[in-house]
Amino acid sequence: MMDPWRYSSEGISIALRVTPRGGRDDIDGIETLANGRSVVKVRVRAIAEGGEANRAVTELLAKALGVPKARVKILSGVTSRLKQVAVDGDPKILGETLRKAACEKPKTKD
Repeated sequence: MMDPWRYSSEGISIALRVTPRGGRDDIDGIETLANGRSVVKVRVRAIAEGGEANRAVTELLAKALGVPKARVKILSGVTSRLKQVAVDGDPKILGETLRKAACEKPKTKD
């Protein structure tokens, strides 16, 4: 399985699948979609109205990756569950941190 993020000189670009009104703000791991594309599964408490869910997603990623919110930008998919998000910073550190948050998470029952 390929990582759902790409590295650049400015940081990383992450493919996300967002679940608004998901009961909690969390990164749920990595999922392969029917078309074979890998995405990071993210859920947020916020509703998908007025940009609330998008704000929650950027805040969640900023906190999980240890960067200021201003470094997280939604590139595409503003009105979709599937989003492409850019995070500025050291690409190696961001990639390692995201891998830990998405892959090495202990599985808990809801």
